[in-house]
Amino acid sequence: MKDRTHILVTGAGGFIGHALVNRLKAEGCFVRGVDLRYPAYESTQADEFEILDLRRWDNCLQVTRGDIDSVFNLAADMGGIGYISAYYADIARNNILINTHMLEASRVNNIRRFLFSSSACVYGKSKQTSPDVTPLREEDAYPAEPEAGYGWEKLFAEELCRYYRRDYRFETRIARFHNVYGPLGIFEGGKEKAPAAISRKVALASDGDVIEIWGDGEQTRSFMYIDDCIEGLLRLMNSNYPEPLNLGTDRLVTINQLVDILSGIAGKRLVKRHDLSKPQGVRGRNSDNRRIKQVLNWEPSISLEQGLEITYKWIESELRKGKRIPIAQSHGAVV
Repeated sequence: MKDRTHILVTGAGGFIGHALVNRLKAEGCFVRGVDLRYPAYESTQADEFEILDLRRWDNCLQVTRGDIDSVFNLAADMGGIGYISAYYADIARNNILINTHMLEASRVNNIRRFLFSSSACVYGKSKQTSPDVTPLREEDAYPAEPEAGYGWEKLFAEELCRYYRRDYRFETRIARFHNVYGPLGIFEGGKEKAPAAISRKVALASDGDVIEIWGDGEQTRSFMYIDDCIEGLLRLMNSNYPEPLNLGTDRLVTINQLVDILSGIAGKRLVKRHDLSKPQGVRGRNSDNRRIKQVLNWEPSISLEQGLEITYKWIESELRKGKRIPIAQSHGAVV
């Protein structure tokens, strides 16, 4: 008889997956991780880590073998607005293959519970046309009008989880992420999201410099720190709630405000240059957190300023390690 819970984390080489592995190990679980690559910035703590392409059915059967109790399916082809706006076919195909194969392999191998990582991109675009957006309730995903490519495949996978629960009595959980950020995440290369991209730009700029902002900067979002995301995932997996659930904060800020917060953390006065030719996504998006409070008796609570300071300092340190910031330039001042 095994003496601890056995968990499979797909996407364990990625930002959220790596953080989840660390938390599960801290709680004494046996963790099997799988991804196309190892974590970028520190070694994995997983008991087993397999480099496999989960678009392949045989690989999904392999990773769900043995006495795994639960699966956190975080593997996905995804990135920031620039990336998901450019590769509709690749993203939709890759993620549909991963999610369909992982769901079926988990059922075939008698996994007890399966959590699917969905996205706020499933919400209808017509409900997100104003910066002063009404917070999105879980039921606002229908009538269906998600973002092309990434949003559609996430919504399809949510429905597939529902079908497996109805037809096979297979326990599934669905978390809709709203803009997760934090240290140890990608901050350049095209797949980074706004907090990381802006942190990089601010860190590389000198006091008084001009930095480029995509769009007019008045588009709004809410942002959730990685530790809150992991806490929410564990609470949802352990709950009895089978329907999609928002996992995000309900504090709405403009991208211009995000830039100002990060500039203040860095101790720099920077000039924004807005590029209206670049993709900026929906005009406004915010999480309605009433249901997560009811279901989990909890909601994300780490402040944006607190999370951004940790994130900025980490990105700045990585850029300094790469000798892309002058040694004389220090956090918050030039010495």
